[in-house]
Amino acid sequence: MSGTDLERGILDSLAERWAGAWMGTADFADCCTGDVSYEDPLSRVPLSGAAAVQEHAATMRTVFPDAVVQRTADALERGGLACFPWHLEGTHLGEYGPLPPTEKKLSLHGLHYVELSDGLVRRARGFFDLYEGATQLGLLPQRGGLGEAALLLLRGFGLRR
Repeated sequence: MSGTDLERGILDSLAERWAGAWMGTADFADCCTGDVSYEDPLSRVPLSGAAAVQEHAATMRTVFPDAVVQRTADALERGGLACFPWHLEGTHLGEYGPLPPTEKKLSLHGLHYVELSDGLVRRARGFFDLYEGATQLGLLPQRGGLGEAALLLLRGFGLRR
């Protein structure tokens, strides 16, 4: 096995542990440094430490108890930075703050950009289309319709054609 294959194997193993931690079948402590920093569109402030990320993931599993997170492509890595693409499917069955369950299905693609340290995630930032997720759950109007135009007008963006 070449050095590149070994690196690919280590990176794939890390990506699998990362996805498993989101699903609750692994621990973030097994794939992150102790001082890991994490943020995504749903985290109000950057999270610090594996326990905080674990709690955030546990909340998501409570809100979407049937959620399945799957890797959608090989992880990419260069210069100590990596990208883990994923797809989530689940049903909104739990409360999230003041938001009651909508009982609607959610299907989102996203990715995590991560900074690596000694083969573990030191910093991570999740990206996904929060607006698309909100429209799937019936919380916001679909793009391109009158509802979106009204929402943009209320937000001060004026009307779009």
